[in-house]
Amino acid sequence: MKRILFICHGNICRSPMAEFILKALVKARGLEDQYYIESAAVSTEEIGNTMYPPAKRCLTQHGVWFDKNRTARQVTRADYDRFDRLIVMDSSNLRWLMRIIGSDPQDKVHMMMSYTGRGRDVADPWYTDDFETTFQDLLEACEAMLVL
Repeated sequence: MKRILFICHGNICRSPMAEFILKALVKARGLEDQYYIESAAVSTEEIGNTMYPPAKRCLTQHGVWFDKNRTARQVTRADYDRFDRLIVMDSSNLRWLMRIIGSDPQDKVHMMMSYTGRGRDVADPWYTDDFETTFQDLLEACEAMLVL
């Protein structure tokens, strides 16, 4: 089983969007028994909060199911051992994550857009208010991830 943890700053926009996009793709391909997928934050700012309403709207507009009751949590050092891949949305998330886990001796940490062959960040829609572009980036990266 592949265990994947998506990580962003607050775990209310990008990482839960990626979580539910990948879950939808996995379900559509009948691969649910091959994947375990979660998301988390590097910060503590949103712990316990549900997904940001515009992120929920964007997923709904694209027909992507999500758990309305899931709440933000912070990534822990133990997550490094629990997951096969820890996928961050931007270089800031990467720096924060490395402070939490210390090092990446098993090469588990990846940038989200690296799966598309582009090393750029996934823009944070909390600041850009462009949830559609974020959705498309996440969808492209999740689809590429399943090909590997």
